Amino acid sequence: MDLYSEFEWRGLVYDATDGLKERFDQPDMIAYAGFDPTASSLHVGSLLPIMALARLERAGHRPIAVVGGGTGLIGDPSGKTTERQLLTAEQVEANVHDIRSQLARFLDLDSKNTRSKLVNNLEWLGGLGALELMRDTGKHFTVNYMLAKDSIKRRVESKDGISYTEFSYLLLQAYDFLQLYNRYGCTVQMGGSDQWGNITAGIELIRKATPAGSSRAYGLVVPLVLTAAGSKFGKTEEGTVWLDPKLTRPYEFYQFWLNTDDRDAVRYLKFFTFLSQETIADFEVVTAREPEGRHAQRALAQQVTELVHGADAVREAEAAARVLFSGDVSGLSVDQLLRVFPSVPSSAMPFVETGWPITELLVSSRVTASKGEATRLIRNGGIYVNGRRVTDEKLCLRPDDAVEGQLFVVRKGKRDNFLVRIIDA
Repeated sequence: MDLYSEFEWRGLVYDATDGLKERFDQPDMIAYAGFDPTASSLHVGSLLPIMALARLERAGHRPIAVVGGGTGLIGDPSGKTTERQLLTAEQVEANVHDIRSQLARFLDLDSKNTRSKLVNNLEWLGGLGALELMRDTGKHFTVNYMLAKDSIKRRVESKDGISYTEFSYLLLQAYDFLQLYNRYGCTVQMGGSDQWGNITAGIELIRKATPAGSSRAYGLVVPLVLTAAGSKFGKTEEGTVWLDPKLTRPYEFYQFWLNTDDRDAVRYLKFFTFLSQETIADFEVVTAREPEGRHAQRALAQQVTELVHGADAVREAEAAARVLFSGDVSGLSVDQLLRVFPSVPSSAMPFVETGWPITELLVSSRVTASKGEATRLIRNGGIYVNGRRVTDEKLCLRPDDAVEGQLFVVRKGKRDNFLVRIIDA
């Protein structure tokens, strides 16, 4: 199918301006999407516009990712009910640096022949004076036009209102589109559905600020993703699901996708993977026939985790799942196990060449409160060491029984894990 039809099949076209389908059919289309550096990491809610850019690149077009080093100093009111906290220039600069590395996982930004670009709008906004903005941009927009935009209208009608700082954001994003049009020939802007007002303002500015009849710009907005249960996508009980592995561990990231509701799994395969229409159709059939197998969810978790964190992260996440749900630590190193269990209780045992009686080890490592409790748990089948059930309360564990001679993973019952490290006496 043609590219625009693929976008429609994948559910990526929430709304679009007239003529965009024909523009998609032409070669060398240059399109951009912007990313807000208000945090050091993007989150999974940013993946839809990122994937839209990546699909354009794969189709031979020329995507531009704009990181808002300039607009990030102002704050976008779109989708917000209260004023954002302003960041310092140093904070925004650091965030821009971190976000660039995340975008580079999806777009070819570094090869010699790359057709994709990453730009920081601070390049043109940093030197933009107030008089210049008001004369060359502000004169093209009436206050009535700006107040009619949903992102501004809601805030004006709210109890706290909207500051002039955030009210002016629409002008700055429109100015971005004009600059990208003039500098690179960019004619398409993409974003979330909450960006429709900002995008159409940019199209309007290009129409008014360029010679009559010489310009045509377009916009496309992707849907804001909600779960089938109606909750906000990318939010869990633990908080936001980030793309930075330091903020959301790859194992947790993998589990987020693996836990997708059956009603969402196929839709997310369309949104967030490059799997073909035929392959996704197969997953749709098998999900309806064998929902307990979670085949679509597993493919989704594998595909998205590999895109964001790499193939090694997928292997480690699946190994971590084996450890947590079956206790199988075979094939895992000490470093890998420490990444699997970053926050479980841990303790240290001094090295003893002859080993440690199991009941003493359980008490010393605070797995049990007493030897009596340890004995009862062992007799009831409630203690596992490195994935194996302990059946003999007189067992003596030796250094050679530990992972790499350094670590025991002890499980009490079904869920309580403990790490016991062996250290030099």
